Amino acid sequence: MGRFPNIAASKAKTGAQKAKVYSSFAKEIYQTAKNGGFDPNGNLNLRRLIEKAKKEQVPSDVINRAIEKAKGSGAEDYQTILYEGFGPGASTLIIKTMTDNVNRTVAEVRAAFNKVHKSLGVSNSVSYNYDYLTLVSFKCKNEEEIFNNLLEQGIDIIDFETEEENLTISVNPSNQHKLKDALENLIPNIDYLVDETGYYAKDKITLQGEELEDFQKLIRILEDVEDVTHIYHNVHIEE
Repeated sequence: MGRFPNIAASKAKTGAQKAKVYSSFAKEIYQTAKNGGFDPNGNLNLRRLIEKAKKEQVPSDVINRAIEKAKGSGAEDYQTILYEGFGPGASTLIIKTMTDNVNRTVAEVRAAFNKVHKSLGVSNSVSYNYDYLTLVSFKCKNEEEIFNNLLEQGIDIIDFETEEENLTISVNPSNQHKLKDALENLIPNIDYLVDETGYYAKDKITLQGEELEDFQKLIRILEDVEDVTHIYHNVHIEE
């Protein structure tokens, strides 16, 4: 049902996947603190990022070390770089990376596509078929009250969908903090199942057979690239 089916489905993470999550959060926390200030009370982006890290069970010492590094002699500067690519069949992908060495990162991402005989595209060759959204999902039984409250506060809702007991709301990323402030006032200690700002395909496709196998292989290879933080695609994956 709706545009974002099963987006909140939980998946067990292996030890390697957890380490990758910790590393990605550490980079982002470091750069966010370095750019906007070390105090979460004065740097809203940092505060929200720490909240998300804790939700993903990132250890406190990983978070604290990243902030201390930003305060001290950390010389790294990480850039967020997006790569767009064409996968097996009619699949498309947007790969988000955070890197301190662009040449290394693009070489590793390109090599992943080469291994399935596919290629990267130029800027906007894929992304025009995606929407850039902030999306949150949580369990909810008073959808109408929340919808009306958000409208009263002038929040421009793009999608508002319910599947079983999960409510999914998407807005323009410029409304991210306004949306979350409103929800957290309405629902103290709200437990977000999904809390992401990213790229969501306007239309999904289904792959089968060899094309599906090659697509899954490509995803596995990309997930092993250290600098890759998120992979967005237009393939409907059965949960």
